[in-house]
Amino acid sequence: MFTGIIETLGTIVNIEKEQDNVHLTLKSDFTNDLKIDQSVAHNGVCLTVVDIKNDEYTVTAIKETLDKTNIGNLSISDIVNLERGMKLGDRLDGHIVQGHVDQTAKCTHILEQNGSTVFTFNYDTSLQNITIEKGSITVNGVSLTVVNSKTDEFSVAIIPYTLENTTFKNIKVGDTVNLEFDVIGKYVSRITKL
Repeated sequence: MFTGIIETLGTIVNIEKEQDNVHLTLKSDFTNDLKIDQSVAHNGVCLTVVDIKNDEYTVTAIKETLDKTNIGNLSISDIVNLERGMKLGDRLDGHIVQGHVDQTAKCTHILEQNGSTVFTFNYDTSLQNITIEKGSITVNGVSLTVVNSKTDEFSVAIIPYTLENTTFKNIKVGDTVNLEFDVIGKYVSRITKL
């Protein structure tokens, strides 16, 4: 379980394919605090630490993860958002995030707007996920509030701190991002359809 509050950024230092799996090795500020078998969210994707050497650690992404997220698009030197699992008793500063990406979306528009930056994303509605105006959404692991919710599109307004301290500073129009829809919103949506 995660909160969507990014702890640090990590850099991809090695990528190895093994059959349908991909092993990603990263360098991060908190590598020395990690343990084998620990869950870490990478751009919102929960992956298990399988190896640690000095200031680098390795996680493995299976075919399912590669097919449904942007993890398979990563290259050496790419930067990713990182968050370790939350501890019971800690404050929940973002929202409840499972680290299970629902689908990807494309960035369609970026607008500088008097101190914030508004990013607009378009997503495939055939998976029946929805956004809710002023509800929560996780984009590449970052807990955000939905603005301008439409059937297949939504926007988020990013404050300068978030822009500087997450991978949002690198997102361009046309880029693919990971989405995890609000687990409470998904539950309510499915209940109302019954």
